[in-house]
Amino acid sequence: MADQRLIDRAHALARLHREHTPLVLPTVWDVWSAKVAVDAGFAALTIGSHPLADSRGAADHEGQTLEEVVAAVAPIVAAVGEQGIPVSVDLEAGYGRAPDEVVAGLLEAGGVGLNIEDTVHSEGGRVRTTAEHADYIAGVRAAADEAGVPVWINGRTDLFLHADDAHAVADEALERLQALVEAGADSVYPVRIQNDDALIERVVAAVSVPVNCTAHPVDHDLARFARLGVGRITFGPLLQSALTDATKQLLVPWA
Repeated sequence: MADQRLIDRAHALARLHREHTPLVLPTVWDVWSAKVAVDAGFAALTIGSHPLADSRGAADHEGQTLEEVVAAVAPIVAAVGEQGIPVSVDLEAGYGRAPDEVVAGLLEAGGVGLNIEDTVHSEGGRVRTTAEHADYIAGVRAAADEAGVPVWINGRTDLFLHADDAHAVADEALERLQALVEAGADSVYPVRIQNDDALIERVVAAVSVPVNCTAHPVDHDLARFARLGVGRITFGPLLQSALTDATKQLLVPWA
């Protein structure tokens, strides 16, 4: 039987997505950053693969194993879990593991949401086909259903990220995002569209679920994303990057 606490947190994460347009999920990487975000007033968090890897001296792009990520994520989730804070975890492309293993690892760590991307770094950085990525997302949905926890699935595509001209791949990317929704994704994450208003609006209009945009906490504006219809905001590595810049400014006079 599924842990009722996980079920409750999963329902809370879904409710927050319904109540907020956009829902901002600060991207954290350790217990300290998670507690800071919760103390700042956020009701849900996401753990980013890039900042988590940086905090551990590991490489992003699946430079850690699923087991290593689960072990690193568990204390972060536990630090805010008693407050009922739901946490989503960026699990890259699944670390070469089957969807049921990925879901089992997520739930073991206490997470109730996840990102799954289509760049398979463990296989030379190849990009899954639309059908292959949709099948993987469908496998994640089936595994979550089997586990009895309504895990929030954020289906990510890197087609825009890899393209020289984002608009040239828009049709293919929209087809992929629609396939991910049909496969069971609760939201979609087309990486690197955050600076193009027209592209954001086109993606938002094409899918029936919240669209995730990456934001920089200093350079971007929440009201703009809301006006464009973005349903979900995460920071990726950009919050950690902004804090790095601010920390250097504090420390340089003392060097």
